[in-house]
Amino acid sequence: MLDDLDPLTARAMLEWQLEMGCDEAIGEMPLNRYALPERMPPAASAAAASDATAAPRVAPAASDPVAEAERMAAEAGDLAALQAALAAYPWCDLRLGARNLVFSDGDPAARVMIVGEAPGREEDRAGRPFVGQAGQLLDRMLAAIGMSRDSEAGDAVYITNVLPWRPPSNRDPEPEETAMMLPFVRRHIALADPEILVLMGNHACDALLGRKGITRMRGHWAEAEGRPALPMLHPAYLLRQPAAKRDAWADLLSLAARLRG
Repeated sequence: MLDDLDPLTARAMLEWQLEMGCDEAIGEMPLNRYALPERMPPAASAAAASDATAAPRVAPAASDPVAEAERMAAEAGDLAALQAALAAYPWCDLRLGARNLVFSDGDPAARVMIVGEAPGREEDRAGRPFVGQAGQLLDRMLAAIGMSRDSEAGDAVYITNVLPWRPPSNRDPEPEETAMMLPFVRRHIALADPEILVLMGNHACDALLGRKGITRMRGHWAEAEGRPALPMLHPAYLLRQPAAKRDAWADLLSLAARLRG
């Protein structure tokens, strides 16, 4: 059926599937499901016995996944232990569809900690936050005020996300997912102990300030986790709305002034 498909169309179809989150094959050969019999034969007894003895891959029962997250986060004495606790936390199903746990990047001792929303496709592949197009724009924005995730290239920043795993098809985080991850985010902030927080986008503001409406909130200093917090437009939004870059520049100048003061 696809014998006459030209290479450009095939590539476009493949890229579309990747954007939808279909990034792994489930069989070595294509299967024509229209040719299957209406009723499949029973599985072989050996396979049935194997299936019966195999342990199901399900998360253990938890009376309150948020309480378990709070317990595990509180027991983490440093950032390495917190990352290990996140990797061991079994109740957030996002981990099942992600390639990598995206924990952080930059200098943990930095004065500024940036909290984003969730990893995208490139971040999921690399295991680092803000490495795609939005991340490249963020790096240029920081460089404009003499800052960088690389401490040797300017005043350092430290970067993380509310969610450490990529949501399917880059959808918005669900409230239940944010609630489970919030204890880890708060512990992350406490362990890194930055002087200033920068909250990138609606979901970071909702998680740590309890409010949404980033276009109204941006540029107005608030307080989160006992320290000054600056809501800013997410770089992904700036890629879609280039005219908003002037607002982002004003916020960067405000951040630079706060650091000098």
